[in-house]
Amino acid sequence: ALIASKEVVRDKDKPRYVKKKLSFPPTNSWMTYMVKRTVQDFQQTVLQVSENPYDERAAANIPAVHYEFPTGYHQDFGPERFKLAEGLFDHAMLGAGYIAATSAGMCDVDIRPALYSSVVLTGGNSLVQGFSDRLSRDLSSRTPSSMRLKMIAANGTVERRFGSWVGGSILASIGTFQQMWMSMQEYQEAGKAQIDRKCP
Repeated sequence: ALIASKEVVRDKDKPRYVKKKLSFPPTNSWMTYMVKRTVQDFQQTVLQVSENPYDERAAANIPAVHYEFPTGYHQDFGPERFKLAEGLFDHAMLGAGYIAATSAGMCDVDIRPALYSSVVLTGGNSLVQGFSDRLSRDLSSRTPSSMRLKMIAANGTVERRFGSWVGGSILASIGTFQQMWMSMQEYQEAGKAQIDRKCP
């Protein structure tokens, strides 16, 4: 949106472009939004989660994906597109499978079967190619044999990206849920005990 024109450059060459002349400079919030949008597009177009933990040799045998940034800079992304996405499952960085299994394991034993049978995939990172298959494989290896693992995911990109917001709005619109709301003043007066009173 800020680029007036750009030249075609060779792969990995420095981009050559001309910025648009605007009557007023863009705000910081707009610039942040546009950078985030570019990163999300790169993430959904280029990144891919490998079926198994990252292996440099296996990733090198998979065809690269070409991507052009708004400035005209472009490059083929090979093994690094798998390496970047691997952070989502790296146990040293508290990967998605580890967090989900640990969270379920910390809950009351009586509700664990319900948790394992309704794992909901939501959020922008769940849209990375191969994410759901890898999470399913990762969770299956951590799920107790007595539990049945079932993963649920919305088909549409928008529903998946904003599922937590949609769920929150549905929850907030339920009449009985409004009785559980608590003001900051109530929490400051009674602390955690107020939660037990409001949500027995």
